[in-house]
Formats: sequence, C-alpha cells, structure tokens
Amino acid sequence: MPSTIAVLPVKSFGRAKQRLAAGVGAPERATLAAAMVGDVLAALGDVRGLDGVIVVTGEPRAAALARAEGATVVDDPAEAGHSEAALLGVAAATVRGAGRVLLVPGDCPALAPAEVGDLLARDDARAATAARRVVIVSDRHGAGTNALLLTPPSTMAPSFGPGSLARHAALARAAGADVRIAALRSLELDVDTPGDLAALRAALADLPAAAPRTRALLAQLAPAAA
Repeated sequence: MPSTIAVLPVKSFGRAKQRLAAGVGAPERATLAAAMVGDVLAALGDVRGLDGVIVVTGEPRAAALARAEGATVVDDPAEAGHSEAALLGVAAATVRGAGRVLLVPGDCPALAPAEVGDLLARDDARAATAARRVVIVSDRHGAGTNALLLTPPSTMAPSFGPGSLARHAALARAAGADVRIAALRSLELDVDTPGDLAALRAALADLPAAAPRTRALLAQLAPAAA
C-alpha cells in the first residue's frame, strides 16, 4: 500500500479563531488553538496506517509541538491561507515519497485514531479498482470539508472554505478520481464558531479519553463562552 502522510496546516495562534471573539478573549483563543493542535498531533501519532505527519506553520509554538510529537515542520511565513498551506504540505509529502496524503485541520481535537485508521483501511480496499481516489470528510453541517484523503497527492488542489464539500467533489470528478464522501464523528467537530465550541464541549462529555489538552482548557472557560 502507498506511504501515507498527514498534512496539518496551522495558522499563527494569535490570528486563530477570530469568530470566537464575542465569548472568548484573545489570550484564551490562542491557548485554545495550541491545545487543539497538541491533541490532534498526539492522536495522529496513534493512527494505524499513517507513516508520518507534516505540519505547515509560521507559528513557533505549533512548530515546537510538532517536533515534540516527531512531526516534520514546513515553514509558512506568508500564511496565505489554509488551501495554500495544504499545498505546501502536499509538496513536502511528495518529496518524501508519499503515495497518499491526508489533509487534516488543527481544530478537530476529538480526532479518534481508530476512526481515521479505519478510513485509511477502507480506502486501501479500493486500490485495486481505482488508482485515483479522493475521500472527502464532511463537517457537522454537511457543507464544509474537515479532511481530504488524496491518492495520489497530486490528484487535485484543495479548495477549502465555505461550501468546500461540493467544490472538492466537483474538482475530484473533473480529475477523473473515484470520489467518496465520509462522515467521521470525531472529525466533524471542528471549532470556528461559539456553536462549534458548544458542540465540542457536549461531545467530549461522552468521550472521556479524547482531547485531554482541550478538555482541560474548556474546564477553565465559562460555559457561556462556548
């Protein structure tokens, strides 16, 4: 099976989670961003079938977290956007010989290693019938993209942002890839809005082993902030 590398774009923590500003102060938003990235990195280290992790960032604290977890760091001083950072990571993964890349966000701290491992295994089973494959993992609203699995990595350029699920599906079909849409509970829980934060808080109540860093921080924040 192809070597699989996860790519994790991470923006500067001081610029992260601006849509939470009404309920969460700037220092707490930066700390929350760092906690979520730490939890995602730790979880990725336990994913069966994943051969490496690349973190694309211009944030020194994110780079330090990545190196502590054994991940490769690609500098992103320009921070031109999530899609552009993902492309930097895909290029680095290709240089390392990856046959498949998993693009994941840094704000899905409940990421379940077993669930992601199963996603990779199911994609492996399609290899005999589809050499070019794209799996799109939806957000909890069913309109956005919380992860992309690309085989080979050059199959298509990512285009994250509002409405990206339909856009990614169209791009994948135009590239001649076999396209699948997947719903993974642990990857649905990204955090952009106060509603997302409340959904994550509620979900973590039923996932006692998930996201220890994020869980500890949320315990310090007033529920009203979520």
